[in-house]
Amino acid sequence: MPRPSTSTKIGAAVLALSALAACSSAPQGGGAATSSASAGGAYTWWDPYPQHDPASAWAKRVNACGQQAGVTIQRTAYDTTALTNQALLAGQEGNAPDVILLDNPAVSTLADAGMLTSMDEFGLDTAKFDKNLIAAGELDGKTYGIPIGANTLALYYNKKILDAAGVDPKSIKDWASLNAALKKVKAAGKKPITFSAIGTEEGSFQFLPWFWGAGAQLTQLDSPQAAEALTLWNTWIKDGTAPNSVISNSQNTTWEEFLTGEFAFAENGTWQINSAAKVGFPTGIVQIPGKDGGAAPTPTGGEFITVPVQKDTQRYTTTKKILDCMTTPEGLVETGTTFAYYIPSTADGQKAILAKEPSLRPWVEAVRSAKGRTSDNLGTKYPKISEAMWTAVQKALSGTASPADALKAAQAQAKRAIGG
Repeated sequence: MPRPSTSTKIGAAVLALSALAACSSAPQGGGAATSSASAGGAYTWWDPYPQHDPASAWAKRVNACGQQAGVTIQRTAYDTTALTNQALLAGQEGNAPDVILLDNPAVSTLADAGMLTSMDEFGLDTAKFDKNLIAAGELDGKTYGIPIGANTLALYYNKKILDAAGVDPKSIKDWASLNAALKKVKAAGKKPITFSAIGTEEGSFQFLPWFWGAGAQLTQLDSPQAAEALTLWNTWIKDGTAPNSVISNSQNTTWEEFLTGEFAFAENGTWQINSAAKVGFPTGIVQIPGKDGGAAPTPTGGEFITVPVQKDTQRYTTTKKILDCMTTPEGLVETGTTFAYYIPSTADGQKAILAKEPSLRPWVEAVRSAKGRTSDNLGTKYPKISEAMWTAVQKALSGTASPADALKAAQAQAKRAIGG
């Protein structure tokens, strides 16, 4: 149900969402596409995939679920920022679509603005979805959407460089063993690692595995553990293990560096699987290690299916049929392969996609240990915390402040921003 003062929250929500645009998704385009299916009533569907036109496999997938529910799907596609802003405006005007696919950090913002129906109110059982993935759609104990899949980060490696340097990727278990591998690569005259530390959400997204892997929490940006993570990156810049370009690298730029064949490792995401398979050298991935071992929690990317509040609540019955169709194990696999690759958000879906694509096992494992950026009930606080964090990363890597001082300033900035 809508929360009080919905309209007064819309403007602030639009500003907050501008920092969270598709940091972990495949490249987005602009414009819109509309498609339709069978007769029996029209249901509106918005998603952030303008690159998939009405003739695409994705549009056909959406249409098929409409047909199964006995209705016509009227699909409109925007790029991510335009979609979330348009959704907020539609909520304010009382003409929201029946279904919106949202980049997962935006879910709590729209829920806080009062425009989303909780899954309990909607009548959809969320128990089958992985708890760590669905947590990104939770706010104040309620769940406001379901993940159609997830992508996340790992370390891609160039096997040719590692073989020449005498590095076994299986030996990388913690920060110490990763540093040992990077030193061998450097000693062999090759470039060890590249990543994205740009002063945007993409920089925060790429820093989070190291931040969480050190044991740090987003509620305390200046903890000793946080300082260890930022010191790790800072040391890599200072000693030439990573190039200075990481300070301005987007994730796409980082990937372009890796594709030159000059770097041993690059931090990047599931969405590069197909690209990695086509390069002129053998590649693989290893999980980003935690400081003391094990896989570090990596941030989840990907979209949630959400259901905006409707005045005519009888529409929810058909909407539920559409969502059920989208989230069968087979449906999640079809979505996952369409987007090359989303990892399904249920155990059954993951089992099914591994039967089809066994090589995805490392990514399934990465997603199972991943964590939503807005988890821990951070909700609408996350964008403000993230901005403070990427600001600290920029300060430290550019040499304008020590990691500890940069993070101390970041914690003060975050507290001011969220009123803590």
